[in-house]
Amino acid sequence: MKKSIRVRLFRGISFIIVFFVFFSWFLNYQFLEKYYIYKKKNMLIENSKLIDSLYKGNFEDIYTQLQILENTMGANIIILNEKGIKYPYFNKRKHMNMFLNSKLKNKGEVDGKFVFVIRNDPRLKIDFLVLQTLLKEGDVLILRVPLAAIEESVAIANKFMFFTGILFVLMGSIWALLFSKKFTKPILELNRITQAMANFDFTKKCSIIEEDEIGELGKNINYLSDQLDNAILELNKKNEKLIKDIEKERKLEEMRKEFVSSVSHELKTPIALIQGYAEGLIENVIEDEESKNFYCEVIVDEVKKMDKLVKDLLNLSQIESGYFQLEKTNFNICDLVNQVINKYKNIFEEKEINLRIENDENILVNGDIIRIEQVLVNFINNAIDHVDNKKIIDISIKSEGQKVRVSVFNSGEHIPESSLDKIWTSFYKVDKARTRNYGGSGLGLSIVRGILELHNNNFGVDNVEGGVIFWFDMDKMDEDICF
Repeated sequence: MKKSIRVRLFRGISFIIVFFVFFSWFLNYQFLEKYYIYKKKNMLIENSKLIDSLYKGNFEDIYTQLQILENTMGANIIILNEKGIKYPYFNKRKHMNMFLNSKLKNKGEVDGKFVFVIRNDPRLKIDFLVLQTLLKEGDVLILRVPLAAIEESVAIANKFMFFTGILFVLMGSIWALLFSKKFTKPILELNRITQAMANFDFTKKCSIIEEDEIGELGKNINYLSDQLDNAILELNKKNEKLIKDIEKERKLEEMRKEFVSSVSHELKTPIALIQGYAEGLIENVIEDEESKNFYCEVIVDEVKKMDKLVKDLLNLSQIESGYFQLEKTNFNICDLVNQVINKYKNIFEEKEINLRIENDENILVNGDIIRIEQVLVNFINNAIDHVDNKKIIDISIKSEGQKVRVSVFNSGEHIPESSLDKIWTSFYKVDKARTRNYGGSGLGLSIVRGILELHNNNFGVDNVEGGVIFWFDMDKMDEDICF
């Protein structure tokens, strides 16, 4: 069972108080009477010396001084010689003679020329401490004090000491309780704070303001708490970063494996076709010139597809490497769109595509014109490849604040919702057979994503009524320029 430091401190202080009170009472009980008698002896000796200096053989000369000394000392003075008692007067001499003839209670103690004995007064029936000494004039001086007065004083002192001791113990216990409470309060506070720190709670702070060791300890604990809090926060950040790096590395590894698998898959078909048709030509499996030309056309077509795939891979590698630098210039986005559309004029006419262009005005934008043209070509190719029988393609250029939005719409089937985010991934194809037929490699939109991310502009694809719309934003210059 845990013992409270407050209780232990209270018990310790209370024990010390009780011990010293009892020890003081014990010393008082054992030695106070002896000390009192010792002081009385010294007092008697000093007064006997005073009387010896005053006495010249005739006590009547110092009678008044003797009376005063008796009253102040609380003692009786007797002066006698071989003829008998000279002092006090006759009314007390009979009593004093009886006292002097009484039995000694002890053998007597000698202190120089002073002799101390204890005699019992037969009339008063009490013991007296008696000093006997020889005066310079030859007379004997006797001083006596009642031992009962000493014993009574000692008893009163002991009783007073007893009651004051009890009072002191009670007051000391109350003080010990208050002191132990005040003294242990900061210690208990520090204990609560350190327990909170052990549970990784660094919000609690020490409020001790005393300028002592405990106050300094509180400041050190607060400092330690702040340092641990910062260290753990920093460690958590590094752990989170490490987890993200590990997750990123894992995803990169998965992407690498998927990339290798996709590239292998994309190259497998054209290589197999080229190999098959080339072996057919070598082994002369066909003899007519028309079939040979067909074989050669297939080989050339597959080589072109492989060349496009390799170029797309190089473009994507450059963009995703992080070292690719855009060559930004100011150009007219409307002119660029018109230039790209002119390249597809024959295709639009051949496929009877209804092309509609909508633009607010000629707008100057900032970007890499070559890469933006690459984005437009990809979006228009996708529109041509996926347009339905309605054969509608709309190209829109609209100014929206400090941005210009370029969008390409084609009528046709919607892209599955599950594929909307995935189509920007390398080699992802919604319809692999259809993509193969149109010569797509699945890298076009990945390249578009990389280009637009380098421009720090938004882009996306939406399923809308009647078809699909691809769009991207461009930074517009502060001043619109019309041509």
